[in-house]
Amino acid sequence: MIAANGALADMVMAGARILESACGFCIGAGQSPETNAISLRTNNRNFYGRSGTDSAQVYLVSPETAVAAALTGKITVPSDLGEYPQVQNPERFFIDDSMIVEPIEEQYMDSVEVTRGPNIGNPPETDPLMETITGETTLKVGDKITTDHIMPAGARLKYRSNIPKYSEFVFEGVDSTFATRSFANKDKGVANFIIGGASYGQGSSREHAAICPMYLGVKAVIVKNFERIHKTNLINFGILPLTFLSEADYDAIDQADELELVDVRKAVETKSDIFLVNKTKGTKIPVVLEVSDRQREMLLDGGTLNYMSKRA
Repeated sequence: MIAANGALADMVMAGARILESACGFCIGAGQSPETNAISLRTNNRNFYGRSGTDSAQVYLVSPETAVAAALTGKITVPSDLGEYPQVQNPERFFIDDSMIVEPIEEQYMDSVEVTRGPNIGNPPETDPLMETITGETTLKVGDKITTDHIMPAGARLKYRSNIPKYSEFVFEGVDSTFATRSFANKDKGVANFIIGGASYGQGSSREHAAICPMYLGVKAVIVKNFERIHKTNLINFGILPLTFLSEADYDAIDQADELELVDVRKAVETKSDIFLVNKTKGTKIPVVLEVSDRQREMLLDGGTLNYMSKRA
């Protein structure tokens, strides 16, 4: 619509550079600032490295403040530039869906061949929940771990359709050895456990922060508490999202400790108590699975795709 009424050309001639209406600069996939720079941005996240430049800072501002700063070259209170313009909504919003291809009739669907390039793979498959999960604390992290910590964006986003490749960068900025160690454990049949603090999984609702750990063989994430959307994504991909009954038990587990969830499948089925055995320390820690009945079935099946295909 702004292209049709000429406003787009005015903006470009004024020095604006345009990205498509997608994640873009919010996730460091365009217009990354220079090293040690500060940029004003109208997105809603400013985690470390989020802009695509590790050492740059992001100041979150309103669209009005961003425009005022662009006009003046410094942070400016928009009202200092005069009265706010009165913007009227158009009578009708133009929608161009000419590039949308509608699904063909059901009887012809089997004849369709999906073409995938070398960087596009099938969704990775998961297995039903095991009776007992034995593994190690492959990583222990603190509070406020974001989905950016778990799954780097920016330059790594080009691999998002290639789960085996993208998985190589899980927790890259936290522990660059995590993916390698996880793959090694997976090859040996050893489950990977992640231990975390409070507000685990905050930030973008990025499903890759669950898909890629699942591909690495992460079977359970045990934390003080979860952010809601990330917890749901873990369930979607068959990873047990467990919380400590007592947050003090977080301190009783160290990285590389050998852990075991004994008879965990039966416990999930019967809604009975779940215990995490720390075989290294010789302790038994009560943990909690707070999920709906439907999510419980998803976990037993190994995730949402298995759950849905089983009932198709």
